[in-house]
Amino acid sequence: MKVANFAALALFAGLLIYAASGLPNRGDPTAVLHRDTSPAGTPSAPSYYIRNAYKDAATPNMVTVILADYRGFDTMGEETVIFAAGLACLLILRRKRKNPQGEIEP
Repeated sequence: MKVANFAALALFAGLLIYAASGLPNRGDPTAVLHRDTSPAGTPSAPSYYIRNAYKDAATPNMVTVILADYRGFDTMGEETVIFAAGLACLLILRRKRKNPQGEIEP
């Protein structure tokens, strides 16, 4: 069983190394991510965000502009999911206490 686990681990590691060999080098200025236009010829979102963040929102923090203005509905949806998960955990894990007579208190 240990040999099978080791073989599966080695196969998975080899697959990860093979997949990572096709990625562009870190900081490569010719990578697709760093181009001003997408392969379809439209302006890429990162270059638009960098150039227009202050003009669009008059906020000096670019991260705040992206999360609150450009991706506001997406961020609100993520926070709603996290709130619902926390509320579900609270309701599931809460404990009811018994009083000395053995009755359950709310």
